[in-house]
Amino acid sequence: MSPAPDPLDAWLDEARTRVRSAALGARSEVFGRVESVADGIAMVSGLDDVRLDELLRFENRQMGFALTLERDAVGCVLLDESDGIEAGQTVRGTGEVVRVPVGPELLGRVVDPLGRPLDGGEPIATEDREPVDRPAPPIVSRDFVTEPVQTGVLVLDAMFALGRGQRELIVGDRAVGKTAIAVDCMISQRASDMICVYVAVGQKSSTVSRVIDAMRRYGAFDRCIVVAAGASSAPGLQWLAPFTGFTMAEYFRDRGQHALVVVDDLTKHAATHREIALLTRQPPGREAYPGDVFYVHARLLERAAKMSKAAGGGSLTALPIAELDAGNLSAYIPTNLISITDGQLVLDSRLFQEGQKPAVDIGRSVSRVGGKTQAPALREAAQTLRLDYAQFLELEIFTRFGGVTDDQVKGRLERGRRVRAILSQPTYAPLRLADEVALVRGVQAGLFDAVPLDRLRDLRARLPAWLDRTASPTVAAIGASGRLDEAGWKALDASLVALAAAVAPPAKEPT
Repeated sequence: MSPAPDPLDAWLDEARTRVRSAALGARSEVFGRVESVADGIAMVSGLDDVRLDELLRFENRQMGFALTLERDAVGCVLLDESDGIEAGQTVRGTGEVVRVPVGPELLGRVVDPLGRPLDGGEPIATEDREPVDRPAPPIVSRDFVTEPVQTGVLVLDAMFALGRGQRELIVGDRAVGKTAIAVDCMISQRASDMICVYVAVGQKSSTVSRVIDAMRRYGAFDRCIVVAAGASSAPGLQWLAPFTGFTMAEYFRDRGQHALVVVDDLTKHAATHREIALLTRQPPGREAYPGDVFYVHARLLERAAKMSKAAGGGSLTALPIAELDAGNLSAYIPTNLISITDGQLVLDSRLFQEGQKPAVDIGRSVSRVGGKTQAPALREAAQTLRLDYAQFLELEIFTRFGGVTDDQVKGRLERGRRVRAILSQPTYAPLRLADEVALVRGVQAGLFDAVPLDRLRDLRARLPAWLDRTASPTVAAIGASGRLDEAGWKALDASLVALAAAVAPPAKEPT
């Protein structure tokens, strides 16, 4: 019986084979040294061949990317906390830029700007990884913005309609409902084919949690992605977050699908950019902001577009949010963003305090696409709505100084108050297109004139079920094509007159 083979002999034979086949020769390796580290920024020397935005790896496997290239140092923005990084440690270039996972595996997940899960779920395994900073689509690959984004917010859809591929800024003072409007827009996409991406930049954890909870309860969270870089996150992660959200949304746009990105908010992103730029010794610009913050935001928002049929026909719609100080719309960052975007929704703190929610200032708000994307039925019903409402607001201010005796003026005031009542809308309750058409038609055609103001809320609550029961063909026609013929308008008017009679209190008999 022969003895068993010795495992050591087999290992030695394999080792001799590896040694004989090993290529011998000189090998060089380039690495740098950490000169200083503070506030999420590391100054690195010795990396002469590093490229802009290249990923750098530190001794403890932490990562950063090169933001500035100077003669004797590289300004590296850390993507993790600086714990464990000290002066004198070695740093190596990876030859790669920052990439994040993209694909349908991210739907229904909460991730950080590097694509790492924050929701306690399984690790995200995707086939594709894309750079966070990508060029905007060229003009020849774009198409006209003509398809509507149904937000479910009546004041938006009736007066400031949004289109797929548009960039609409939401701006206002702190705590006036900016995020609430954006969340309503995302919730309304539960009945559409749009993918929603919510990007939180420098927000409190409680704010992000409320958005996630609202999307889980009222929206379609399984078709949403949340990219969170909270106030306690590293400055590098907060700076990357908007770019990460756009890259994840572009995956769907480039495959002929439609995506909506909400960035909450770019004012905090500008503050983070200023902090990073000053720490890396970049020259500051007007109002102590870096001179290229306009370029950073323009480079980001230009990636929103409606693609041509030859490029797949997809779209990426952007709703950036910005915060004002005491209503100062002419400040540096808001004016930058207004000049970049295709319109702005200005929220007024006075209207908010008076109970008008959403507190949209119709005098300073605009959509530069507007009626081109509005559903035909809603456009016909709201032809003069904005003008009539603006005239009512001016007339209301004027009549506060004295009594009104003219019946025509009284009628316009009563009509205007009803318009204001139907434009007031609770949060997390977006409307169907048919309901919006019915509300605007009812108030503009005078069908609700007999309904007291305090009963309009009851009318709004009963409207959807009433239309489904008494005018289902009209509802179906609006939902299918967004249009109504003459017979459809007559059927809708008859249904609204009956609803107004059912809601209004019975007239008192004369004594």
